Amino acid sequence: MARRRQSSSESNTGLVIGTILFGLFSIGLVGAFVWFQAEANSKPKLDKVTMCPVTGPKAITAVLLDVTDPISDVTALDLRNQFQDIVKAVPEGGLIEVYALTDEQGKLGQTFSGCNPGDGSSEDDITGNKRLAKERWEKGFQRPLDEIAGEIGKGTAGKQSPIMAGIQNINLNIFGSPNYRDIPKEMVVASDLIEHTSAFSMYADGADFQKFQKSPARDQFRTALNGTEIRLLEFQRPGLKFDSMQIAEFWTAWIKVNDGEMKRFTRLEGMN
Repeated sequence: MARRRQSSSESNTGLVIGTILFGLFSIGLVGAFVWFQAEANSKPKLDKVTMCPVTGPKAITAVLLDVTDPISDVTALDLRNQFQDIVKAVPEGGLIEVYALTDEQGKLGQTFSGCNPGDGSSEDDITGNKRLAKERWEKGFQRPLDEIAGEIGKGTAGKQSPIMAGIQNINLNIFGSPNYRDIPKEMVVASDLIEHTSAFSMYADGADFQKFQKSPARDQFRTALNGTEIRLLEFQRPGLKFDSMQIAEFWTAWIKVNDGEMKRFTRLEGMN
């Protein structure tokens, strides 16, 4: 039997269907491309040295460790635990800077500066690389901060303890930078909190804020802490004429007159 010829209408229908299918396929390809591009662009590009987003960090935490006097093993262990909690709280894209207070007024030793690049847990399985992200996080962020934690407690006795000058230094040089003014800022000070300089010394005048207000230190160490949360970790020293409560009240008053916000005061375990 002779084969039936395909009508022109049937050919046109097939052509239309083919065109529609090809169009849908093309749209799918374009959609997939756009999706992949969006996923790739959703992760901020990081600076290779600081591991911060090239557009700047999302938040900043500065830690000031007072190593002008040694501390006991118990206090050092408590401080290490506190320090590790601080590190864990740094958000992805957040900057942490760690400084060591010296007995030279206004001089700090910077021991770490870098952003949390993320440990890879938030990486997409298709567009990201969890293994490389975790290696970058461990090598450039977690490991060096763990090393700092391991060195806590190895301070040497100094001639003075210029804590206010250290806070002022960080506030002016780091928090005062135009790049960081509009992001959340937190400063953590780990110290016995006994201010001791030629301008004002708690050993001579106690934790008396009224005496401090009449001293040269009031204007010398004045600093605008606007928008900064302050967290204090106190090392306990025996044989003082004042206690931790008075120290907390003194520093709360000092932070307030400098327009900062006291976030928390923690008395660490052990005596030094």
